[in-house]
Amino acid sequence: MIKKIFLIGATAFLLGACTSGDELLYKQKDAPVEERVEDLLSRMTLEEKVGQMRMFHANIGVELGEDGELDLSDKVVKKLKIGVGGIKNPGEHNTPEEAAILNNKLQKYIIENNRLGIPTFFVTESYNGVDAEGCTSFGRPINMAATYNRELVKEVYDAVGREARMRGLHLTHSPEADIMRDPRFGRMSEGFSEDTYLTTQMILSAVTGMQGDYDGLKSTHIGAVTKHFAGYAQVSGGTNFASIQMSPRTLIDEIFPPFKAAVMEANTLGIMASHGDINGVASHANPWLLTEVLRNQWGFEGYVVSDANDIGRLHYFMKVAETPEAAAELGLKASVDLDLYAEDAYALLPAMVEKDPSLMKYIDQSAARILRTKFILGLFDQTYINVEDVKKVVRTPKHLDLAHDADRESIILLKNEGILPLNPNKKMTVALVGPSLREHTKADFQSVLGKNITFVEEQGFELTNRIKGAPSVNSEAKQKAGIKKILNTVKQANVIVLYAGGDEYTSKEAFFTNAIGDRDCIDPIGLQDELIAELKKTGKPVIVALQHRRTLSINAFAEQANAILDCWDLSEQGNLAIAEVIFGKVNPSGKLPVTVPHSIGQLPFHYSMKEINYKKGYLFTKNGPLYPFGFGLSYTNFEYSAMKLSAETMAKDGSISASITVKNTGDMKGKEVVQLYIKDLIGSVVRPMQELKGFEKIELAPGESKVVTFEITPDMLAYTALDMTKTVDAGTIEVRIGSSCADFTALQFEVE
Repeated sequence: MIKKIFLIGATAFLLGACTSGDELLYKQKDAPVEERVEDLLSRMTLEEKVGQMRMFHANIGVELGEDGELDLSDKVVKKLKIGVGGIKNPGEHNTPEEAAILNNKLQKYIIENNRLGIPTFFVTESYNGVDAEGCTSFGRPINMAATYNRELVKEVYDAVGREARMRGLHLTHSPEADIMRDPRFGRMSEGFSEDTYLTTQMILSAVTGMQGDYDGLKSTHIGAVTKHFAGYAQVSGGTNFASIQMSPRTLIDEIFPPFKAAVMEANTLGIMASHGDINGVASHANPWLLTEVLRNQWGFEGYVVSDANDIGRLHYFMKVAETPEAAAELGLKASVDLDLYAEDAYALLPAMVEKDPSLMKYIDQSAARILRTKFILGLFDQTYINVEDVKKVVRTPKHLDLAHDADRESIILLKNEGILPLNPNKKMTVALVGPSLREHTKADFQSVLGKNITFVEEQGFELTNRIKGAPSVNSEAKQKAGIKKILNTVKQANVIVLYAGGDEYTSKEAFFTNAIGDRDCIDPIGLQDELIAELKKTGKPVIVALQHRRTLSINAFAEQANAILDCWDLSEQGNLAIAEVIFGKVNPSGKLPVTVPHSIGQLPFHYSMKEINYKKGYLFTKNGPLYPFGFGLSYTNFEYSAMKLSAETMAKDGSISASITVKNTGDMKGKEVVQLYIKDLIGSVVRPMQELKGFEKIELAPGESKVVTFEITPDMLAYTALDMTKTVDAGTIEVRIGSSCADFTALQFEVE
């Protein structure tokens, strides 16, 4: 049953803020946050405290009716009587203005209908911008990493934070700080890269951008909930929910750093725990992880939220708790503060406290963290959105241009046999074809080019039947019929642009029930290899625009295409950027944020594996990657000089600098990502082949040169040694600077 909620005097609340001056300490906006939290907590009942430790999804009954009034289900009304910590995705299917109105009305109802007037935070997700109707659609996180542009990525997430806040939202369960090294995993593109340092830099940009450098949290931006802590993407077999096995050293040196930076440098407001375990210990029941490391070692003061239903799953899925009550106790004592969605976990706490009053101190601790978050977000003081301002912020031309700029810098030129860029002033017919072709592609290309270019298009076939839960690959008969259509279309063309790879159905999150998103093969789905072979037979140049959400072993494309643009999953402006790159209006500057293997049999296969992993290859196959980490071509040429070090030795607590001159020797302006790698030649444990420790993106005009200098500091050299302490060893370090992990100049120095 849905109840129609009529709010008296709502207009004032839609445009204004709460009045101040109440004698209660927690309502005094100038009082210190910790004092406000303590005062409010002291006034709350057990049930009210537990209410703050729970979150539900708006799809159980939160809507804006056609008459503009708030519609709440009986279930929601009941939950809101004692207050609630958060609500997920209210207004996600409404326009931004409607969402702002809905969330204003919803917040007003919540405040007026719980005893102490405690507001609720509203939460979203943000993989392509704000995950809601009518917001700017940006490229995926892995596209952001491909730009290697910290400032640009921060601008993108600043826009995301602003757009979310103007919908009346306060937090996002993003970004992902997981290291993405297994392309079987369907969520690969939700993270930034396979590399610890690159991911860390992107996390810093994303969190500080989204939170408005923390200063924006009270009014203009939203809080970041960095996830999934920790090791989530390292699942066995690449399948969601599978076990996670890794050494403590790998966890500390490679998995923790992005999370640590989110906490200690970017001041992330929240952390989401990982679905998985770490060597058999479920993350949601791991006090070492969530208390000792996160809070005691790193000083995290924010709140920890469960992933969906994962506290209850300690009992019925992980099976580390005998009963639902035991699962709730494990999560509570591990330091999970907020229970996402479940009715079989923290909902049980009031009854549990009657039997075991010692649980009360943990409840007080978690409820206080939720309240603290709400005070930081300004929910008690500047509660409502001015609906008049929504259009000034959400999906503005500025934000659309920003999405376009990020697309331009994220496209990676993997191969070019001299065919690119095409001459936009030469009359020609270009065929836009392939299963990844989407609506508006032809129109987008036409908007970029002049009248000299004629476009024809033919998708041919869909890769799957596009069923959301468990899609199937389309039949060979449908694919072969589609290939015939494509071959017939390209007869009219001088050049072929093949849209291929994958889509949102071929790589996605595998939910707990009725949804599959991981793969046991990373070859392009269906008959795409056959398609490019047939196109090659036409004798016409074939340019591949590769679109995908997981790394693919594109051997046939690499062999037969005349050029390959690796586009991953661009924004809604993506076709414009692809057209601009193909016709030379933009010089590509993206670099690979992952290693591209020849086959799935090479996995695990990231560039920074232990050096001993590179000793042997496999029978009957080419050794090494198809394309190395950090790789990306340009339409111009960059020449690297000999490297110079400021000294031949470095003290363990000192630093030295490494400098190199980069010159544009071509005839087109371009951007280059200058990359710094460190190789520790001898360690107390087996060391990686090399590790990215710095990068700088520079732009050079033809004939222009620039000196790029990196400072090498002890933290770049430190690792977890044999005795499990962070150590900088005496010995030889090799410094590598170049255009990828496989193309560099090197020098050595001694640490003393």
